[in-house]
Amino acid sequence: MRLSRYFLPVLKETPSEAQIASHRLMLRAGMIKQASAGIYSWLPLGFRVLRNIERIVHEEQVRAGHIPMLMPTLQAADLWRESGRYDDYGEEMLRIRDRHGRDMLYGPTNEELITDIFRAHVASYRDLPLTLYHIQWKFRDEIRPRFGVMRGREFYMKDGYTFDLSREDAIHAYNRHFVSYLRTYERMGLQAIPMRADSGPIGGDDTHEFLVLADTGESEVFYDSAVTDIRMGERSTDYDSPADCKAVVDEFTALYARTDETHDAAVFAKVPEARRRKGRGIEVGQIFYFGTKYSEPMGAVVTDHDGNRVPVHMGSHGIGVSRLVGAIIEASHDEAGIIWPEGVTPFPVGLVNLRPGDGATDAACGHIYEALAAEGLEPLYDDTEERAGAKFATQDLIGLPWRITVGPRGIAQGKVELTSRRTGESEEMSTEAAVARIVEIYAPHRPRHAP
Repeated sequence: MRLSRYFLPVLKETPSEAQIASHRLMLRAGMIKQASAGIYSWLPLGFRVLRNIERIVHEEQVRAGHIPMLMPTLQAADLWRESGRYDDYGEEMLRIRDRHGRDMLYGPTNEELITDIFRAHVASYRDLPLTLYHIQWKFRDEIRPRFGVMRGREFYMKDGYTFDLSREDAIHAYNRHFVSYLRTYERMGLQAIPMRADSGPIGGDDTHEFLVLADTGESEVFYDSAVTDIRMGERSTDYDSPADCKAVVDEFTALYARTDETHDAAVFAKVPEARRRKGRGIEVGQIFYFGTKYSEPMGAVVTDHDGNRVPVHMGSHGIGVSRLVGAIIEASHDEAGIIWPEGVTPFPVGLVNLRPGDGATDAACGHIYEALAAEGLEPLYDDTEERAGAKFATQDLIGLPWRITVGPRGIAQGKVELTSRRTGESEEMSTEAAVARIVEIYAPHRPRHAP
C-alpha cells in the first residue's frame, strides 16, 4: 500500500480526552475516531489490526475443533425472560422496542440465543459434544465509558458456547478452551495470565479470567511471580485428550493467581514472600462452566444413553477482540508510539523512500515492494514528499515492527537499511537480503487454518 494513496489521519497533538497510552496512541495513529461516548469508528489502520486479531482467534478456535457461525446483534426479549435474565441484567442492557411493539435488546452476550438454536436442532447425546462460536459486535451501556476501546459501550467479541452430556465432558470443554486461549494470546505477543475470577451476571461456579499485567488495568490482581515464567511455546497438545488438556490447566493454575473478587489473603500468605505480587491487569478473555443454568429453564435437553431426557451441561467462553487492540498497545509501546508484535501488525514492514522521484531509489523501492507483496507481505510504502524526520516519526508512531529505508547514498553502494522498531537497531544489507530477512521473520506468523 502506497502511503500517498492511503487514509492515515495521524495527529501531532495528543487529544485531551485520552487518559491512557492505548487511547492516546490509537487516536494519534489514526486508528479510531470517536462516534459517540464509548463508540468508535475503526479507521483503515485500526481495522487491519482488528482483522488480524480476529483471524488469529478464528484459527485457534478451529484448531481446537470449534465451529464458527454468526448470530444477530439484536435479540428477542422473550428469550431472556425464559432464562430469567431480562430483568436481572440491569441498566447495562440496551432495551428497545420495534415498530410492532415487540421488546428487543442489543445483545451484550448470547447464552439465550445459542440455547434456543441448540434446543431446536439437537435432541440426542449422539450429537454431543458440540462447541459453536461467533465473533460479533456487542453492546453494554457502561455508565462511564472511558479508556477508548478498553472500556467502550460497543465492542467486538468472540463468544463460544459448549454443550455436553455430563459435567465431566463439560469440564474437558472448559479445559480445551483454556489451552486454546493461551495459544491465542501468545500468538499475539501477549502473556495473558489465567486467574480465578468471579462469574458476574453470566453465572456458574467455575471461571477463569485471562489478564495482561498493566498499570492501567481495571482489575486488582494478586499472584505468585513464578506464574509469569510459564509459557505454552511450541508444545503439542491433543485437544481430544482430556488428560492432555487438564495437564496444561493444572500447570498454569498450580500457582496463586486471582483477581480481587476471589482473592484469599490466607492462601496468598503461603506464597513465598519474595514471589508475592500485587498489581493490576487488563481482562482480555474469560471462560465459564455453568452447568444447567440455561438449559433447564429453557428446555435444552437431550436423550441420554438410557433413553432419559436430561438437560445439557453448558459453558461460555469469551475473548475481547477489540479490547485486545488496546491491551497489546498498553503492553507494547514507548514514548515514540506503538510497537506491534509481528502476529498482529497492520503491515509487516514500512518501506521508506528518502528521495521520491529519484530513479534509482524509486526502482529499488519498487523491487522491494513487489518482492514482498509476492510473498503475501504487503509493505506500507511511504512514497510521500515529507522530510525524512517526519517519515521516521510516523513510522515510529504507527509501530510497524520493521522498517526498510532506501536512500540515494545507500543505493549507490547497493545497500538499504533494515531497522527493528522494538530495539532500534539497524543493519545495512542488499535489497535481496532485506526481503529474505522479512520473509524469514514472518514465516511463523503466516495464516494457519481458515474458519
